[in-house]
Amino acid sequence: MALKKKKASKAPIVKTKSVAKKSSVKKAVKKAATKKPIAKNQKPKVAKKVAIKKIAKKVVAKPIKKAVKKTATKKVISKKTVVAKKAPVKPAVKAKATPVKKVAAKKVVAKLVKKVETKINTIKKQTIDAPKETSVSGTEKVVKIGVKTKKQVVTIAPLPVIEVSDYPKHKVKTILISQPKPENDKNPYYDLANKYNLIETFRQFIKIEGLPVKDFRAQRIDILEHKAVILTSRMAVDHYFRMCNEMRVTVPESMKYFCINEATAYYLQKYIQYRKRKIFFGHQTIQDLVDVIRKNREEKFLLPAADVHKEKICEFLDVINIKYTKAVMYRTVSADLSDIKNLNDYDVLAFFTPAGIASLKFNFPNFKQGNTRIACFGAATANALKNNGYRLDIYAPNPKNPSMSGALDDYMKESNKR
Repeated sequence: MALKKKKASKAPIVKTKSVAKKSSVKKAVKKAATKKPIAKNQKPKVAKKVAIKKIAKKVVAKPIKKAVKKTATKKVISKKTVVAKKAPVKPAVKAKATPVKKVAAKKVVAKLVKKVETKINTIKKQTIDAPKETSVSGTEKVVKIGVKTKKQVVTIAPLPVIEVSDYPKHKVKTILISQPKPENDKNPYYDLANKYNLIETFRQFIKIEGLPVKDFRAQRIDILEHKAVILTSRMAVDHYFRMCNEMRVTVPESMKYFCINEATAYYLQKYIQYRKRKIFFGHQTIQDLVDVIRKNREEKFLLPAADVHKEKICEFLDVINIKYTKAVMYRTVSADLSDIKNLNDYDVLAFFTPAGIASLKFNFPNFKQGNTRIACFGAATANALKNNGYRLDIYAPNPKNPSMSGALDDYMKESNKR
């Protein structure tokens, strides 16, 4: 009996960090020992110890969880929020007060945006300096140059002021246009005819003949010395390759082609295969090719032209200091207009080149203008008309109408009112 008492006096004491009472722990131990069954292989003393540890964890964890909840529910009020409670502020003003972290994040984002913008600007500069490549066919690369470039320093001369006569604007019923008949029905002159019920006649006053090889050799021009060609029209393309064939000159694949517009560049497919060829084209003027020509200033350029051509291209190349050779490969000749009996049967005559005015004077030396109105396109054509003693009634391009069809339409709005 004494031994049993000794064993009972040695009860396990649970040491916990909390301030829980020993009596409560003992009661909990007794309940756990009575409720939970003991495993088969587990001794009663071990089972008591495990139960004591579990209960001790619960007793310690409860007051800690309560303290955590209390601290979480308590609102930590700063000085700014206390002031806001005393003096109510509008919600818009509260939105302006941003935390320090958000302000720092905005600064970082602003720095990154600046870096990205600088990179984009450098890439844009490189793309402006370097020509953009667009494919014409599956194998060839054609470079298209924009008009707006930072390197374009050459100033374009303004349009000259041409005086137009104040002759009375009679009604227009018939019109003669000194151009070949258009192939398609989609043409601004057909639209004019439908709009004003006009009778239109298309007749070319000039014809173009290729220069013979003997006359070309008299110019003492070696085609193979030039490694770049400036082509201003399809006619220039035809006569350039015609002259090469007649002189038995094989055009090298390394030849560079500078075309004044996209249509001329596509027309080159008639004569060359688009393999390893460098073709550059602008929108409509030689000024569009400033940057590309300057990058190839080391090359010697060949300019196939007619005997009567625009001197503006040569003046432009002289301003840029480009080495070039003007090669006359075709010439304009007056066409045979014997089938036209009387020009006074037409109310309006439209001319586009000085050669057309020369053909008018050649074929009709006794022509008196009278009520027939004459329209001219370009300052050179208008000056040739006045030099031959004729009256100018309609002129294009002008500030209102850049095209001949637009100028005619503007004139007929007043003449064909009734």
